[in-house]
Amino acid sequence: MFVELMPLLKERTLLITVARVDEKVRVNVIPAKVREGEEHALTTPVSVTGSAEELDAELGRHLASYVDAHIALGSTLAEAKAEMDAAAKVARQKVKTTQQASKPDPAVAKKDESPGPAPPAAETTPSLFATEQNAQPTTRAGEAEGGNGKP
Repeated sequence: MFVELMPLLKERTLLITVARVDEKVRVNVIPAKVREGEEHALTTPVSVTGSAEELDAELGRHLASYVDAHIALGSTLAEAKAEMDAAAKVARQKVKTTQQASKPDPAVAKKDESPGPAPPAAETTPSLFATEQNAQPTTRAGEAEGGNGKP
């Protein structure tokens, strides 16, 4: 029984209780928490009930299976945590890189502000409030309607 528990005892303390229930024996193995915030699954107890003869014959096998499952769960949780930490690190790095790329470089910004050729006047959108531009379309529209330039 204790040989099977040794791998688990390397990592944590175990509380073992033995009780008589009617004509049978109940053995409880309860792993203690190693640190606060630890997954509750790693402290799941095992309880085995049977006759004294049955427990003598099979308790070791049941405990070995329990210890193997417990260790596998612990390593799976550790791997998952490591993967999540790595993914979070990559995401933080990506956000940092994106933020740095979106900030304009002062040297580049000054180059972009350098005077270039002025866009041709024909490409600009006419203003509704410009007096010269307002008068021309009205005159042309009037000439097309009446031919004398008066509305």
